[in-house]
Amino acid sequence: MKNKNLFLLILLASCWGPSFLFIKIAVAEVSPMLVAAFRIGIGAVVLNLILLFRKERLPWKLDFWKKVFVAGFFAQALPFTLINWGEQFVDSSLASLLNGLTPLSTIVLAQLMLKDEKMTKNKIKGVFLGLLGLLILVAPSLVGGVTGTTQGILSITLAAVSYGVGLVYIRKNLIEVPAIHAPAAQLLSVTVYLLPIAFVSSPGFVFWDLSLATVASISILGVFGTAVAFVLYFKLLERTSAGYVSMVTYLMPIYGVILGIVFLDEQLTVWMILGAISILGGIAQVNMHSQKQIKPFGKNLDQAYYSQFR
Repeated sequence: MKNKNLFLLILLASCWGPSFLFIKIAVAEVSPMLVAAFRIGIGAVVLNLILLFRKERLPWKLDFWKKVFVAGFFAQALPFTLINWGEQFVDSSLASLLNGLTPLSTIVLAQLMLKDEKMTKNKIKGVFLGLLGLLILVAPSLVGGVTGTTQGILSITLAAVSYGVGLVYIRKNLIEVPAIHAPAAQLLSVTVYLLPIAFVSSPGFVFWDLSLATVASISILGVFGTAVAFVLYFKLLERTSAGYVSMVTYLMPIYGVILGIVFLDEQLTVWMILGAISILGGIAQVNMHSQKQIKPFGKNLDQAYYSQFR
């Protein structure tokens, strides 16, 4: 069970890890908000097409849409936009470190809002062990000097907190929704309001002027970094805790290291190995007591809730 959770966490990191690279490419030509809107819109189309193919329909209950609206704002619309904007002013190494604040905010919020996710010594040890590993990974870049404006740092820090809010809110309010329905509805609700706002805030935007690299980057972000990633994200929330899922932010920088070794001929160092070991050790600590009695998504549904299309 725990090994499968780690496998799913690694898969999620595989979807999100390279995202920073594709964001960097995309925001060079497209506004941060429009990149977020396109990414979320593509994810919404993919997941809702899957539902259509499976002949399943989303609930029409107003309460459900209120919840996915709030969840989508904190888990996707706000953090995606903030990170896209912040990456214009902050080096990627510093961005990775700031994004590592997500697990800290998540366990604090979970302590306050979730009865079945209390703060424990193992969780605290795991989070700080992961943060130490992250610091070791990015230390060479930090020593060499990094650039980052106050606005950029604040933007990415707020995004990390927003991710924590989204994780805890979803875990608290959407636990009884089938795993693919929740992200499909979230992404759809965000697309409805974010895409028009993004176009209005980007006058003069012409899609046909975009380079192939930008189109490919946004497409990859939409399909793998959003649609596939959020199905894995909800599957993990079904099986384990919000605190454990948030640890994915510590795994993501490892992909930056791997990409650097593979594509930029960077050398594997002892510090990289130590950082990775520390991160994996932190994840193991948090996972040690994450197998609680959790109500899985879609297992204890009020049948009347879905009776209109069952």
